[in-house]
Amino acid sequence: MIILDGKKISQEIKKEITETVKSIVAAGKPAPHLAAILVGNDGASETYVGHKEKDCHEVGFRSTVLRFPDSISQEELLSEIVRLNNDDDITGLIVQLPLPKHISEKDVIETINPQKDVDGFHPVNVGKMVSGIPSFVSATPDGIIELMKRYNIETAGKNCVILGRSNIVGRPMANLLSQKAYPGDCTVTICHSRSKNIKEICAAADIIVAALGVPEFLTADMVKDGAVVIDVGITRVKADNKSGFRLVGDVKFDEVSIKTSYITPVPGGVGPMTRVALLKNTLKSYELKNN
Repeated sequence: MIILDGKKISQEIKKEITETVKSIVAAGKPAPHLAAILVGNDGASETYVGHKEKDCHEVGFRSTVLRFPDSISQEELLSEIVRLNNDDDITGLIVQLPLPKHISEKDVIETINPQKDVDGFHPVNVGKMVSGIPSFVSATPDGIIELMKRYNIETAGKNCVILGRSNIVGRPMANLLSQKAYPGDCTVTICHSRSKNIKEICAAADIIVAALGVPEFLTADMVKDGAVVIDVGITRVKADNKSGFRLVGDVKFDEVSIKTSYITPVPGGVGPMTRVALLKNTLKSYELKNN
């Protein structure tokens, strides 16, 4: 069993990005600039945006966070997005989700310029991804693909099961792994809350990507010997320790890991790769505009 160390690989990618940014700055050009919009005071969103600021600083990007009260109207927020779309100094733009109930996430996503949509959520980028055209791919699937690539995991002809059908992880993951590419060329099955015989379907899989958001859903009896298991989930559960909680994934790691050929830990697996994928997309946006 080999641990897919997302923390280690993300650090390697950050070093590569840092060297590229140094070359950009040495040539007298401004560094890439990522702007993030944060609406309201959601604690988790504040944490995520803080991580993104830290990551930008680490690789030499410029970053700006625009904070708005949750009372902001949809019209005001969309106007702010249009302003940033038209600002040539801004390389990439993200709007941290979730948003207050009176604001349509769909309208917000569709207002972002697809060329600055480094989250990869805009329908133009999703459509390009589905068609196999180079695009900004949403961060978690992109990070997983990169992790598999860096560990040279064989995918051609493999049976792959995706647990979860979200537009951010499950669906794009299924599409990417079925494409004629590496990693790809898989035979893909998507399972979800209405699927029957999930245990039997998973037990036949060579690769399982667990993205249901259900703590420790995937157990040893659902995994065949030698399978590759990618755990996207992360949930706080109560624990008998100082903090009073621990982080677990969608996979029951202790019992599943001994059966696998490769497996991601939680934390330290998919999470760091998701964060670094946003940096990769921001650099890609910069290069597309300036080359």
